[in-house]
Amino acid sequence: MRVLIAGGGTGGHIYPALTIGKALLEKGAEVIFAGTDKGLEKQIIPREGFRLETISVDYFPRRLSWRLVRSFFVAAKGVAEALALVRRLSPDVCVGTGGYVAGPVVLAAALSGVPTVIQEQNALPGLTNRILARFADKVAVGYEAAALSFGRGDKLVVTGNPIRPEIVAMTRQRGAARLGVDPTKRLVLITGASQGARSINHAVLEAFPKLTTLDAQFLIATGAAGFKDFVSGVRAQAGKGRPFLDGQGERFGNLMAVPYLYDMPAALAASDLVVGRAGALSIAEITARGLPAILIPYPYAAENHQEKNARVLEAAGAARVILDRELNAARLYDEIASLLADDERLAAMAEASRKLGKPDAVWEIVALIEGVVALRQGRT
Repeated sequence: MRVLIAGGGTGGHIYPALTIGKALLEKGAEVIFAGTDKGLEKQIIPREGFRLETISVDYFPRRLSWRLVRSFFVAAKGVAEALALVRRLSPDVCVGTGGYVAGPVVLAAALSGVPTVIQEQNALPGLTNRILARFADKVAVGYEAAALSFGRGDKLVVTGNPIRPEIVAMTRQRGAARLGVDPTKRLVLITGASQGARSINHAVLEAFPKLTTLDAQFLIATGAAGFKDFVSGVRAQAGKGRPFLDGQGERFGNLMAVPYLYDMPAALAASDLVVGRAGALSIAEITARGLPAILIPYPYAAENHQEKNARVLEAAGAARVILDRELNAARLYDEIASLLADDERLAAMAEASRKLGKPDAVWEIVALIEGVVALRQGRT
């Protein structure tokens, strides 16, 4: 089976595509990716050993402007290039995971008679996938709440979001050993996603004196851009720290800071509470591990979809939500301290999180893809 996967621009679209691609590879499929030469996929996809074909794509501004006219011309060119790509590759199925590049590629596949499946990560679907759902054979959604935004219920399958198998395979002892933290003490993981979050860094920095009084370990991933300022701020309060994670970060008593967490499976396995943004993949990994969370949605996410994601966990009792505009050191400290002081509540949140988790989602998506191909081939 030859599979063409389109998804790019951000990690939120690329990593689900990669996870699906790797699972299909295990099943013996030939997997080719479509992307742009400007998005993150240009670096990430080839580094993972996959072939990447590129087309012209541009985003559509939400307001009338000359940029909108240009985007229409680029989009028309992208569809033409996508049609040529589909004809040249003759895939058995096309899978879209969102982002601007998914639009022309999945549309070209559908117009060419190729079976199509789209995978939507968020509780509030993106515009590209809402449009593509009209042409797709099947739509795999990460949240039941997403179904409300799609018209054709017969196409929808709630699979959950695909996560890396190592996220659930890692043990606490092994994760703690790889990080260099104490497995017998509770660990609070704080992350502003891959780029970091200035508001979260600032709140943690101001709360640092009080966090040192808690019987727990804190690991914060600041983002590369915010690491220097964060460490300088902590040094001003506590003096120079000790090297952490082979010199990647710095340890100040019970708080450890790194610019980027390359070993997220280990970090999640060793954690008891997660504080961070509410991206769909982050939430999928948190719930697959059954971890309680304090979620601080990114306020500028398209159509505020991160808050929609966070509210799903809040409603289930798996998370507390702090809006970014309400975040400060006192609020953050109070939320963390109250949860760490209430073992019963923390355990209940962990159980609620576990019930939401779908660690085998990628295999459900693969089965859906295989089923679409088999059904189409059966008809012909």
